[in-house]
Amino acid sequence: MGDLARKLRPALIGLCLLLAACGRAELYSKLTEAQANEMIAVLQSAGIGATKQAKGEEGWMLLTEKGDFSRAVEVLHSQGYPREEFASLGTVFKREGLVSSPTEEKARLVYGMSQELSHTISEIDGVVQARVHLVLPDTQPLAETGQPASASVFIKYRPGTNIDTQIGKVKALIVNSVQGLKYENVSVETFPAQPLPTVAPKDGGTALNANLIGLGIAGLLLLVAALGYPGLRRWQQRRAAVARREGSA
Repeated sequence: MGDLARKLRPALIGLCLLLAACGRAELYSKLTEAQANEMIAVLQSAGIGATKQAKGEEGWMLLTEKGDFSRAVEVLHSQGYPREEFASLGTVFKREGLVSSPTEEKARLVYGMSQELSHTISEIDGVVQARVHLVLPDTQPLAETGQPASASVFIKYRPGTNIDTQIGKVKALIVNSVQGLKYENVSVETFPAQPLPTVAPKDGGTALNANLIGLGIAGLLLLVAALGYPGLRRWQQRRAAVARREGSA
């Protein structure tokens, strides 16, 4: 029995490594449940399985098969996930006990407004990423003519989205949010994102993991059978000896 266990030890170690390869890998953590759900839907559209796991105060964690990890990251990146966290005006102008100069206050105001507008535009259906860059003139009471306010908007959208119908609304949104900004001084540039990768999962993806699990189970059954075979043989031999004694009696 001891010799058999020693002979089967390498096979047992290899089997354990094989089963370990069927595990899951962490994609992203500290997500909200809504973010995790959106990302799972995107991955499933590309033929990649994913699950979410609650982590208490740390939010939610997104998991996928180890064999699908690289493809999952590629798919999520092409669709602008995980979404960028934008700062709000309340965060930008948070009181910290220091007195800021007028220049610093203006810079923070411009940054905060740009972040708020970028966040709003990124919520439009079909928009993957959005950036708003504002130029606000300095207040110069004695100047006869001042530099006009202007804004430039960058939008990356999903292929198939009719983004052109939204440009006028985006401009109106910017104009109505910035004092003194004229419609003609707002430029919007749109760029298509990479198409959602739809390559069928390679045989080494979900199917491979299923095959590995099947092989692992078969290997365990063979291992159990091999380890139990000597005991079964002894039991059969004892039964045969008892039968012979009873027959001779």
